[in-house]
Amino acid sequence: QLQLVESGGGLVQPGGSLRLSCAASGFTLDYYAIGWFRRAPGKEREGVSCISNSGGSTNYADSVKGRFTISRDNAKNTVYLQMNSLKPEDTAVYYCAAAYVHRDICIMAAGLYGYWGQGTQVTVSS
Repeated sequence: QLQLVESGGGLVQPGGSLRLSCAASGFTLDYYAIGWFRRAPGKEREGVSCISNSGGSTNYADSVKGRFTISRDNAKNTVYLQMNSLKPEDTAVYYCAAAYVHRDICIMAAGLYGYWGQGTQVTVSS
């Protein structure tokens, strides 16, 4: 069974940090671009970041550039999202997703991603 499981969410104060993990089981992530998406209460889902299958290409939403860093460890079949300088507006459920790709690129378009995790809650509040 192909599965993505997110972890690492929680409650953090503004300015704090969290590292989210996205672990795959049932398949290898070597041939998949991975994206992180989030949905805040009352808002539409938005792309946060993505990373190509080799890790050689990454993209970030303007709202998180300079604060978030995406990385992957294919040997561990896991992708990470390091989130620093968190703001209350980062509060959302964060999802990771996998897209099978034939090139070493990533695109933050949710429709391209065929596998999704269940999400992990991130709350930034004092």
